[in-house]
Amino acid sequence: MAEVTQDLLLGGRVRLIQPAKGHRAGTDAVLLAASAPVKPGNIVVDVGAATGAVGLMAAAREPDGRFIFVERDPALAELCRRNCRDNGVHGEVVIADVLDRASRHAAGLMPESADLVLTNPPFLEEGQARISPDQGRAAAHALPAGGLEAWLKACTGLLRPKGRLVMIHRAERVAECLEILGKGLGGVELRFVHPGADRPAIRFLLSGVKGSRAPLTVLPPLILNGSDGRFTPEAEALHRGEATLL
Repeated sequence: MAEVTQDLLLGGRVRLIQPAKGHRAGTDAVLLAASAPVKPGNIVVDVGAATGAVGLMAAAREPDGRFIFVERDPALAELCRRNCRDNGVHGEVVIADVLDRASRHAAGLMPESADLVLTNPPFLEEGQARISPDQGRAAAHALPAGGLEAWLKACTGLLRPKGRLVMIHRAERVAECLEILGKGLGGVELRFVHPGADRPAIRFLLSGVKGSRAPLTVLPPLILNGSDGRFTPEAEALHRGEATLL
């Protein structure tokens, strides 16, 4: 197995073993988990879970949910299982290709079975940018052409009626994501994430309800860093697990 590190998230409430090189959990995972409205008894699916950071942080806030971690890489899935054990989370780790319906069904991921789906889709698609030569990083960051639409439709397909999707993505792809999700989700809440108060957004967080007809709401932005380059008090509190974005 490749070299791994053990990292602490949410002020030490979550211990995460993850590869030392390649894609590693960071601020995006923290913000996504902080936006997850998990209720006791909810079936929560972390799609593209890697080593499980998002689902584990959500479980740290509400341990009475049923958490399912979906990852296509068997090595990452095994680390996810280990992380679930180490954190006392009775989660189910499923090896499946999100983009392949037969793979999803063979793994037991049935349509309209989830109350909440959390996802941080790979940011790039083939032909859009230079893909990293690191195989693990490339798999985490890139989809085949047209893959984002297939990924998001798979996520919404897992939701029960009135179930909720929460996702994070690059700010420049917000229009594309809204167009893809517009036919199936309503009550969309959109929050942009800025690296500084005077800088353009780099990410957006989106939450929406399957089958809702409620209008879109743009929430106040999240500013990550102050003029001194350090986390703002809100961003610091989110990383320490002392605040949420709900």
